[in-house]
Amino acid sequence: MSKTRIVLADDHPIVLDGLRNLIRAVDDFELVGEAASGLAALKLIRDTRPDVAVLDISMPELNGIVLSRRLAAEVPQVCVLMLTLHEDRAYLNQALEAGVRGYVLKRSAVENLVQAIRAVMVGGIYIDPSISARPHDGRRNSGKAAPANGSAPALTERETAVLKMAGLGLTNKEIASKLDVGVKSVETYKARGLEKLGLKTRAELVRYASAQGWLEL
Repeated sequence: MSKTRIVLADDHPIVLDGLRNLIRAVDDFELVGEAASGLAALKLIRDTRPDVAVLDISMPELNGIVLSRRLAAEVPQVCVLMLTLHEDRAYLNQALEAGVRGYVLKRSAVENLVQAIRAVMVGGIYIDPSISARPHDGRRNSGKAAPANGSAPALTERETAVLKMAGLGLTNKEIASKLDVGVKSVETYKARGLEKLGLKTRAELVRYASAQGWLEL
């Protein structure tokens, strides 16, 4: 069985040492490189093309958000997982907008990092349970998305299925294959569902999916 190739980037030596030990303790993980700054991480990831890049959100030269945007444009096949002290959803939203597939708090890395890596490797989105379990602030998506009685918009079974899989990162083609329908049908279900929910971007969909518990694997 091929191993999951991982790059670590953090400018705190003690944190990096702990992450290294976590990765090396898992038989099917392979640590292919480490970096202590954003620019060094960018070069390392370009050179090694790992399966997963675990990045600190706060690094010198390039922070994790800016670095994630660069990676999404240059090496989109690399799954980026953000490691952070920040529990504010504003940072989570920025990370999702930048294309990050996983968001793990440093204080819970020992319990959650391995699970997060496995989740993003199978196409999922992983959000630290202590964040995803909090009440969702729906102000950005409120208004036309919710009926006057406050209940959730009435999605059809197919719209729900398509949006769940889209939230997990599956492409329209992959969703079509799983549901045994055409790609055009998937596009239609997705468009109708997003319109009902008042969502426009993938990041907004992921936030909604997280609030609904759709991203739990």
